[in-house]
Amino acid sequence: MKLHLSNATNRDATIIATSLTASAGATPSKGGKPVMFKRYVAAGEGKLHDAMTNELGENYAKELVEADPEIDLEMVGRLIDDTSTVLINKNSEPLYCAPEILEIIYGPDGSEVERRTPVEVAPNVNEEIPVKWTGKLIPRAELVRKYAIKRSMQLRHVDGVTYDFLFGIAKELDEKDSVMLLAAGEGGKGPLVLQANGSPYRGFLEGRIDGDKFLLLLHLSAMELKKPVAKAAKEGE
Repeated sequence: MKLHLSNATNRDATIIATSLTASAGATPSKGGKPVMFKRYVAAGEGKLHDAMTNELGENYAKELVEADPEIDLEMVGRLIDDTSTVLINKNSEPLYCAPEILEIIYGPDGSEVERRTPVEVAPNVNEEIPVKWTGKLIPRAELVRKYAIKRSMQLRHVDGVTYDFLFGIAKELDEKDSVMLLAAGEGGKGPLVLQANGSPYRGFLEGRIDGDKFLLLLHLSAMELKKPVAKAAKEGE
């Protein structure tokens, strides 16, 4: 992904932002042999609780013991390979045309604020107007206490000029032991949107240097962590 970025002196450059390489994780195993996950059919059509209740009555425990009517011997245990998405209505009936998508907006307290047709949101990190420094520095140690980081990306240089540009940013932030809040759009006050109709994020730039090597990370957050407001004690308590 390309990112049009400016620095503290309003110099700007287009650089590359890539996802961080995941570290090798543990391999699920049992008895020294690797374990793989498979999906199997657990019940056939008309064999779930609601259907069994309609057919046998509310209390059908005796029938389960004596006749096993819930087991479809032709279906149960079959391996599931490929699957397809099927849209259904509230009565579990298939829909034969795509439903209209409705966007629901919630307030900070979780209450519903608005229902509307989804708004098309354009990406804004590789536009003519670069992503800007807001001037708001946050100590590096406080970042994870104030914001929930959802994703981190590494900024890479593409030539000698962008190397000098990014190294200077990383050096300045490392010396201040802080991260810089970034903003996009006209006036440099909006959130970062990485792709069409993507989620808006607050971006925090973190830099580290080691000799002539540098690491520049863009941390993305969609949630600020705040202490809950303490309830006032009742009179007499």
